[in-house]
Amino acid sequence: MKKKIIIVATMAVGLCCILASCSSKAQEANGSNGDKEKAVPVTVATVVSKAVPIEITTFGTVQAQSSVQIKAEVSGNLTRVHFRKGQYIKTGDLLFTIDPRSYKAALDQAKANLMRDRALEENYLLNAERSKELLRKGFISQSDNDKAQTDAKAMSASVRADEAAVINARLQVEHCSIRSPINGKMGDLLVSEGTLIKANDVTLVTINQIHPIEVFFSIPQADLPSVRTYMAQEKLKVRASLPKDSRPPEEGDLFFIDNAVDKSTGTVKLGALFKNTQEALWPGQFVNVTLVLAVKNDAIVMPTGALQSGRDGKFVFVVKPDKTVEVRPVTIDMTAGMEAVIQQGLQIGELVVTDGHLRLAPGAKIEIKADVKDNAKTPGGRS
Repeated sequence: MKKKIIIVATMAVGLCCILASCSSKAQEANGSNGDKEKAVPVTVATVVSKAVPIEITTFGTVQAQSSVQIKAEVSGNLTRVHFRKGQYIKTGDLLFTIDPRSYKAALDQAKANLMRDRALEENYLLNAERSKELLRKGFISQSDNDKAQTDAKAMSASVRADEAAVINARLQVEHCSIRSPINGKMGDLLVSEGTLIKANDVTLVTINQIHPIEVFFSIPQADLPSVRTYMAQEKLKVRASLPKDSRPPEEGDLFFIDNAVDKSTGTVKLGALFKNTQEALWPGQFVNVTLVLAVKNDAIVMPTGALQSGRDGKFVFVVKPDKTVEVRPVTIDMTAGMEAVIQQGLQIGELVVTDGHLRLAPGAKIEIKADVKDNAKTPGGRS
């Protein structure tokens, strides 16, 4: 009987120990999970003060500042091409030569006619002077004198016509040598040597001036007053870059605002001039355009990723010294790229949550899982 009592007592003690051990492990596990739920992993950034550009971002097209289609002014056989396709040329460079022999012959004939008529003019002028003297002495009639004077004037007019003919013939000879009217880059050659061409017929080649070059773009009509206001104060800068291009954008100056709003789109056409010394811009390209209106100095800035939208407007989660967060309503002045300029609600140096918002609530504990993103390290920033 005593043995049974001892065995039962021993089993009861063992069972209590097992239950106590399980209870302790469960409490530890629950405590650990509770701690993890309380500390929400987040990333944060520092609110800083920096200079922020006020910009309008859009897209545009590149156009050559000057584009000239070269055509022949005289007909004839194209005897020589003096350039290569794609070559850079300067104003006055010789491009084409048309066979000038027939035009030189016409020039020689015009010169000969001029020499003949000048000799005749001299004789007619002498006769006119003699006629005046004879009329004064009464040896000829008034009608004879009038005829002599008229013949002299007619011959002088013929001489003037001959002189004009010589000038025109000389121009025809000069037109046989076609020269570039602008500095630029030659396009594709559309004719070949030996071709018989007609005056003002086909285009021989197109020249595009790409140094400098122009970019045209459109902005909403609502932005026009701001652009005009800032443009009256100083020359506005424009940046242009190719889509998916890692190179720094080209920078130019705004020089043109169209004189009317496009009624079909509600936009206004603007133009900017770029030096394009590196030839990053090419006629016909589509480019991303940024018009810089002004620079807002000492702006309070944070990443746009920290912004949250609520029933009462925009807010952010601000990190407190005890590693908890509070909800802070903010007023946004403007956004510039990946940054937001704060008008009201934040102070320089405060930390705001940029990732991990879904599990946050007012007073929630946080764990910063990455280094603080300090906006002050970006160009123009200061803490």
